[in-house]
Amino acid sequence: MFVNEVNDVKIYNLSAGKSVPDWLTDRRKRSQLMKKVDSRRQIELIQDFDMPGVCTSIRMSPDQQYILATGTYKPRVKCFEVSNLSIKFERCFDSEVTTFEVIGDDYSKMVFLQCDRYVEIHAAHGRHYRLRIPRFGRDLKYHRPSCDMFIVGVGRDIYRLNLERGQFLQPFETDASCLNACEINPEHHLLVVGTKEGTVEAWDPRAKQRCSTLDVAMKLPGVKEFPSVTALKFRNGLQMAVGTGSGHVLIYDIRARQPLLVKNHLNRLPIKRLAFNPAQNAVYSLDEATLKLWDEQTGKQIAYVESTTSFNDFCTIPDTGMFFLAQEDVKMLTYYVPAMGPAPRWCSFLDNLTEDIESEVVENVYDDYQFVTAKELAELGLEHLIGTNLLRGYMHGYFMDVRLYNKAKAVVEPFAFDRFRKDKIRQQIESDRKSRLQIESKLPKVNKELALKIMDEQSNQEKQSKLPNLLEDTRFKAMFENTDFAVSKDAEEYRLLAPVLNRLDKSKAKELKKRVEVARVAELHAEESQQREDSDNDEDLFGFDKTDGDKSSESGDEASSDDDDRREYVKEMKQAYKQVKKQREDEEEQEEDEQEPDGPDDYAAPLTNGNSIKPSTNVNSRITMTALDDTQGNSLLQQRIKQASLQDRVRVMSNLEAQVTNVGRSLGNRQMTFEVNKQKKSQYMAKKREAELKKHHAERRSIVRPIKSLRLKRVNFK
Repeated sequence: MFVNEVNDVKIYNLSAGKSVPDWLTDRRKRSQLMKKVDSRRQIELIQDFDMPGVCTSIRMSPDQQYILATGTYKPRVKCFEVSNLSIKFERCFDSEVTTFEVIGDDYSKMVFLQCDRYVEIHAAHGRHYRLRIPRFGRDLKYHRPSCDMFIVGVGRDIYRLNLERGQFLQPFETDASCLNACEINPEHHLLVVGTKEGTVEAWDPRAKQRCSTLDVAMKLPGVKEFPSVTALKFRNGLQMAVGTGSGHVLIYDIRARQPLLVKNHLNRLPIKRLAFNPAQNAVYSLDEATLKLWDEQTGKQIAYVESTTSFNDFCTIPDTGMFFLAQEDVKMLTYYVPAMGPAPRWCSFLDNLTEDIESEVVENVYDDYQFVTAKELAELGLEHLIGTNLLRGYMHGYFMDVRLYNKAKAVVEPFAFDRFRKDKIRQQIESDRKSRLQIESKLPKVNKELALKIMDEQSNQEKQSKLPNLLEDTRFKAMFENTDFAVSKDAEEYRLLAPVLNRLDKSKAKELKKRVEVARVAELHAEESQQREDSDNDEDLFGFDKTDGDKSSESGDEASSDDDDRREYVKEMKQAYKQVKKQREDEEEQEEDEQEPDGPDDYAAPLTNGNSIKPSTNVNSRITMTALDDTQGNSLLQQRIKQASLQDRVRVMSNLEAQVTNVGRSLGNRQMTFEVNKQKKSQYMAKKREAELKKHHAERRSIVRPIKSLRLKRVNFK
């Protein structure tokens, strides 16, 4: 039993409990239920109150002694006797049941409307007669004074089947194209039908004429689509509830055209069924997702029941607080709301039990079994168990005993717990450790740039409206503490999304960059001070100066930032896609460039070896670039080519002409000029010089003897 409290109204789910696999034997089911304490307290109000697959509709007999439900698969009807709290009989059909009606006081007379246009009339012993209607039906109601069965469905006709004569009568012709629901008033026996066009037509069975038409769709505020009428229910002789396909419920007095109240379910799902509770002035309205209980005068919600699967139908027991739900699942749900009324006589013990029951959380999983997919089974190395009794196939995986799963998991990952323990210890040490320099910084250790962007956006939004701080939210706490959630700028996904995610202005981006650099310097200050005490700085001996490299890097950053400011959004997207597409090619070219010499003088050197020239694609491309851009390189090339033989000259010039023609064809035979960026060249030379100095420093450190090894010895002279 599961208890849920909504608006200080307790709702008891009498069908909740630990679910047990169906393939287990009855003996093992009973043994597992006896092991758990919560399973012993589970209440099985009606024995075997379920369906093999899905329950489509559920009803209560007029004498309130029998519960009848239809479902699949195979299509069937089940009858439960409440005096014995068990099933009485079960019958199967040839096709699924759309809806049915109990026309007697008990189960002895029933009429079933099936999805293949058949109507079956059942007696106590079984099927009595079967006939077919011209069109597919959607709803049916029985008119007791005339013994007429009214059937509505696809089409404009209301079919009349007289059960006393056993023949069809002249149907009623409506103005609608399709009829969805029908209802008969219990006092003056007025027949109302809901149409696809959003109207309700009232017919008098005595005069066999249409009395009036009520336009419901025009009274709904703010509805763009044209809703149809899907459910109808009378409270008494004057009040009526109408449910629409847009999720609205309207309460009408049949003497007025304006609704007394309009209730919106706020989920835009069609209303499937309606019911009244006159003792508490409450209305039950069901759609696919929820069953809502609300006041019929004010529309204020009293309680609600949410679905884990889709709801199909529900049935209330008059003058009580109990109702049953049919859903797209095996179980048929039983709910009891003490605020709506007492328990029925056949289960009056519920009033005593509900006083001592506390809320419990029920999980819809098998506690003793673990579900694993085929991939997880291969990782555990248990593929050889497929086909044995240790694995039970279910959907896209298997159920296995949880003890076997834990043992296999321990064998495959024996050091998983040790890693987890070390990480916890490391986190505890970092939390307790206090550095000598206490630097107050609001920036987290992980994803600093993202945190700065969030802080700036929230600072701008706080002026307009007060919103919660995302950095203080516990849901996103691990994103700024755990390094596993750090944003990788080298990933292809980030490169593709970078132009889209760049929402800040360029000026804001520069400020964020400065703040991040200042925070990094402040954090590394303590580490640098410790390194200076522990190790000797030999860099001062060599006179290494980084000003040139810093200046060049700063100038490069300024140039790149200026170029970024000039770029548009479309160019950024194109560049991002080009970088991802040619990432591997750039890496290969970079490796080749490191091996080849640099400078205009060295480009032409490999061209000649004595009297022979060895052209290549990279060399030719570099020849064209230097020939177009650098005059000095052009003169050197001319001298080198004049010294070569005629055969080598023709070979080199043919390669150059082929490249020029290819460029001309791709660009529409237009001439292109290139300019060498001297700034990039100086930057490259500075980086090269810095790399050489670092290599030199490393060699010197390996040679220099440390001072710590020398110790002073005191000598006493007498």
